[in-house]
Amino acid sequence: MTVILTTDRLLLRNWTDEDRPLFHEINSDPEVMEFFAVRRDRTEADSMLDTIRDAIAETGLGFYAAALKETNEPIGFCGLWRPELEPFLPAGTIEVGWRLAKRHWGKGYATEAGAAALRRGFTEFDPPEIVSFAVADNHRSTAVMRRLGLHHEPARDFDHPRVPDTHPQLKRHVLYAIRREQWKRGIG
Repeated sequence: MTVILTTDRLLLRNWTDEDRPLFHEINSDPEVMEFFAVRRDRTEADSMLDTIRDAIAETGLGFYAAALKETNEPIGFCGLWRPELEPFLPAGTIEVGWRLAKRHWGKGYATEAGAAALRRGFTEFDPPEIVSFAVADNHRSTAVMRRLGLHHEPARDFDHPRVPDTHPQLKRHVLYAIRREQWKRGIG
C-alpha cells in the first residue's frame, strides 16, 4: 500500500484489491451516483479501479483511495485527475474531485481530503489553476468546492460531452477554479 498524503483523520493512498467492494459500492449506489448517468456493476467498477490505480502509479495523479487513518478502512476517494475535456478545458488541466460512501457524508472528509489534494497539486505539479466541476444541481459538491476556496466561473460552465443525451438533466456542469496565486495567498 502506497500512502500518498495524510491528513488529521485520513490516508490518501493507492488502491488495493481489498478496496474493490467499497469502490463498487460508491460507483453503484443510487444516492452517491445521483448526478452521474452511469452506475457501474462490479466488473466495470473493477476495471475503473485498475485504470485509476495504474494512473496513480505511473503519473502520481489519480483519484486516491481515502481511508480512515486509525483503521485504514476505505471510505471513498479524493484526488487529482486530468479530465481531458478539450475544448472546454485546456489540455493538461488538473481537476480535484471526490466521492464518498454515503455513511461518511457530513463529516468534513471531502473538504479535508480535498485541501490535501490541492496542496499536493500546487506544490508538486505547479499548474496555473486547479478546477472542479459538477452537475449544476449538485449542491453538496459545489459546497465542498467553495469550502476549498474554489470560485464559480459561470463563463466556463459547459455541457459535459460524455453525458448521454438520454440524461439531459445531467449535462450542464458548473466549473469552479482556484488559481495558483489565490491558493498561495490562502484566498477562499
